[in-house]
Amino acid sequence: MVSRCIRCLAVSAETSFAGYRYVRSKNIRPVSNWNLGQSEGPFEDLDAFMNRADALAESLLESGIDAMKIWPFDPAAQENNGLYISAAQMKKAIEPLEKIRKAVGDRMDIMVEFHSLWNLPTAKKIARALEPYAPMWYEDPIRMNSPQALAEYARSTDVWVCASETLGSRWPFKDFLEKDALHVAMVDLCWTGGLTEGRKIASLAETWHRPFAPHDCIGPVGFVAAVHMSFSQPNTLIQESVRAFYRGWYNELVTVLPRIENGYVYPMEGPGLGVELQPTVFKRQDLTVRRTPA
Repeated sequence: MVSRCIRCLAVSAETSFAGYRYVRSKNIRPVSNWNLGQSEGPFEDLDAFMNRADALAESLLESGIDAMKIWPFDPAAQENNGLYISAAQMKKAIEPLEKIRKAVGDRMDIMVEFHSLWNLPTAKKIARALEPYAPMWYEDPIRMNSPQALAEYARSTDVWVCASETLGSRWPFKDFLEKDALHVAMVDLCWTGGLTEGRKIASLAETWHRPFAPHDCIGPVGFVAAVHMSFSQPNTLIQESVRAFYRGWYNELVTVLPRIENGYVYPMEGPGLGVELQPTVFKRQDLTVRRTPA
């Protein structure tokens, strides 16, 4: 039994802050799957960070979680195709950060996720507007297809740049690191090549003296794998988690999930990943099976 535990990132739509139905269906389009105003339980954290960010921050701190990721700029990006942001939209999107800082001061780390929805000039404008609220990092502010553009963005702000769950394999990470375009390597193991490639990316980030932060929003098996990865890498900064997922629909799919207490996730036990799919998964009407020929 490994005694080390890893700090958990709470994000409301990801605790990271998502609600119970965020990315649960095949609808993964930004904003359209937010289900604001609906409630299926106590952890509708996406709705909370959009409308009651102060109360949410206080609740998280009471449960031992002192880092939260929010994405209040997505509605404006959808309305304007990421081309610009009006003064009214900027004011509205900043409100959650204002509420958090007013309610809990600097006791909460705030990560701001942008889902690669903005062009570079607007992303830089938003970054400057948010700096007074001392975010911990800005995540995927622009499309992850230009190390040069992201490097320009990184030079424009003192806030860390986190990138990117959308990159596949270590090669694009190498390009971004060589351009000094990212400060935190956020990796999704399901998208980038599994544990083997994830370990290589974490080591690559360490070579550039950068921390590593595994992503969670894909599903329970990916989350469990990410927790294993977190414990295996010396430069792991934080493990993303989603309360509405690990307290909700993740349990419909797997037999066991990592223990999360007081803002920390603890190591799994048992061989391999230490988790199996629930037998009922194989009887679901919405099950899709893909087999690779031998």
